[in-house]
Amino acid sequence: MATLTSSLCSKPSLFDPHKSSFHGAPIATQSRLNQVKSTPVNLSVTSAATPYDLRSFKFEPIKESIVSREMTRRYMTDMITFADTDVVVVGAGSAGLSCAYELSKNPSVQVAIIEQSVSPGGGAWLGGQLFSAMVVRKPAHCFLDELGVEYDEQDNYVVIKHAALFTSTIMSKLLARPNVKLFNAVAAEDLIIKEGKVGGVVTNWALVSMNHDTQSCMDPNVMEAKVVVSSCGHDGPFGATGVKRLRSVGMIDNVPGMKALDMNTAEDEIVRLTREVVPGMIVTGMEVAEIDGSPRMGPTFGAMMISGQKAAHLALKALGQPNALDGTYIGNLHPELVLAAADDAAAIAEA
Repeated sequence: MATLTSSLCSKPSLFDPHKSSFHGAPIATQSRLNQVKSTPVNLSVTSAATPYDLRSFKFEPIKESIVSREMTRRYMTDMITFADTDVVVVGAGSAGLSCAYELSKNPSVQVAIIEQSVSPGGGAWLGGQLFSAMVVRKPAHCFLDELGVEYDEQDNYVVIKHAALFTSTIMSKLLARPNVKLFNAVAAEDLIIKEGKVGGVVTNWALVSMNHDTQSCMDPNVMEAKVVVSSCGHDGPFGATGVKRLRSVGMIDNVPGMKALDMNTAEDEIVRLTREVVPGMIVTGMEVAEIDGSPRMGPTFGAMMISGQKAAHLALKALGQPNALDGTYIGNLHPELVLAAADDAAAIAEA
């Protein structure tokens, strides 16, 4: 398997943003070196390099009301557009962003991302214990190749010098796509459930959600969706809220919580157990460990990326779109899923 994966991850010469590491066609950046040496760059700024004079700079005039109207009109238009959408991804951590990124490659699929924090990214801005570096076990590095994120390559893993490089890169590519909208500072307070199927989320401003006990009733809004992907992370103030709500309404029996740390077991299980847990709702990332009692993985991030990709293809399958799980894409399952999951491809597709 390592040989097969290595051959599929060999670097082509040209960057093609339409190819996906998930489909066995990873995308190249520069060759990976154990040590990266930089060349001093002349950062001096000259008047010829800029279209304005920094010594006498002046902005064009604007009315304050224009700024207000531009922000309001565009946001309200987005709310109307995504009030009834294809996929809602709840939680914009590493798994949620990876899921939304993979989904957004299909321009016919509308993707709304709900994130309660002002700053999306979850815990993927730093590595473990607030350190900078991000460790990704192979073969998930193929996803980094696709994104164009540089890393220091070791035998069985790679290291990104700062986790923020991954998070900022995937967000910049994802949010530029016209079929994606991130609603940050918005909380998913509840689920829409009809006839035993999840059909969307109940939303509110995050600050409102945090102050229901201090104010009079502040009713929410709603966002209908054909598929909801819950990537709310492990248990915490806003963690595992999707599966905990399913338990409270009796759609699943229990949420045992994640077990103690075991990196090797944890990452394989997270990807293998990423699935549609009830009709209309797929669970990805660390929330999978909460519902299944899998071990926690600690500061290694490959399973978050590949679990997010798998969740995206499960959602595409539910939408009747081409996907990598039922053979409607050219080729078989990407070896990332085979290696980071069960014994064979059939078991993964059925998970």
